Amino acid sequence: MNQISKYLQTTAVVTSVLLTQTLTACGGAKTADTSNLPAVDESNRSSFGSNVNSSTAPAARAGMSNGQKAALLAGAAAIYYLYQKNQKARASGNSSEPQYYLSKNGRVYYREAGGRVHWVTAPQGGISVPLAEAQQYQEFEGYDGRTTGRNLAGIGTAN
Repeated sequence: MNQISKYLQTTAVVTSVLLTQTLTACGGAKTADTSNLPAVDESNRSSFGSNVNSSTAPAARAGMSNGQKAALLAGAAAIYYLYQKNQKARASGNSSEPQYYLSKNGRVYYREAGGRVHWVTAPQGGISVPLAEAQQYQEFEGYDGRTTGRNLAGIGTAN
């Protein structure tokens, strides 16, 4: 009987040590690598739109001589505008914002420090942009409220 008791006691200690090491390895050590997590769609975040709209020009009434005319960019036009704005900022040395990338499927994304992908989506209300600056986006879907036009697929790839 004494031998069985000693065997069970040894087995319990070994099992306890193995479980402790296994649990520590699985959840105890935290890592900053988030590249294996699913992508985040930024359209579900309310703060995304407010950050973007706060830096854009205010909309002016069309036909008013003392106001600045503006175009509303939504959809693909807004996303491409955000992408281009990010590229210009990074080229001028502003690296406070994450770098945007244009995917092969025509979507814009950025990676957080751990590698997790965040898809960039246009703000719900669109982006008001000065007309002179918005002209280059007129071929895209979402320019000044249009539902037709070019999407971002194929931009930036060699054809």
